[in-house]
Amino acid sequence: MKLHILRLTPGQEVKSSLEAYVTREAPNGVVILTCCGSLTSATLRMAANDDHVTNKIVTFDEHFEVLAMSGTISAAGTHLHICLSDNNGATLGGHVMGNLKVFTTMEVGLGQPLSLSLTRPHDLKTGFDELKVTKLALPTSSSPLAMQ
Repeated sequence: MKLHILRLTPGQEVKSSLEAYVTREAPNGVVILTCCGSLTSATLRMAANDDHVTNKIVTFDEHFEVLAMSGTISAAGTHLHICLSDNNGATLGGHVMGNLKVFTTMEVGLGQPLSLSLTRPHDLKTGFDELKVTKLALPTSSSPLAMQ
C-alpha cells in the first residue's frame, strides 16, 4: 500500500479536491485512512428515516470540526461518510454530497492499494453505484514496468 498525505487549505472544497488528486495520482483508487480539520459548510445525504425517506439532502452552513471521514475514492467514483461536531460538541454525520468547505485546514491520509482497482458499477438491487474490487496483475520481472 502506498500512503498519500495531503493538507487542504482554507476555502478548498474537500470532495472535489480529493477526487481531482486521486484521478491524477492514484486513479485505481484509495481508501480514507484518517481525516481531521474544520469546515464552514457541508452538504450531506441523511440516513433513511421512519417514513422510509432515503434521499434527504441537507446543507449546513456553519462551523464544524471534522471528527472522522471514511470511504473510497477512485477515478470511477466516490463514496464518503463524515462525522462532524458543532460549536456545542453535538455530532452529526451522513453521506458526503459535497460543499465541504475548509475553514482552517483539512489533513487527509489516503491509502492506495497497489494490487487492487476500485470501480463503481451500478447495482440494480440498491439503485446506486456500488464498490467493486478487482485484483490487478502485478508486473513481472521481465515486464517494462518492473524494470523502471
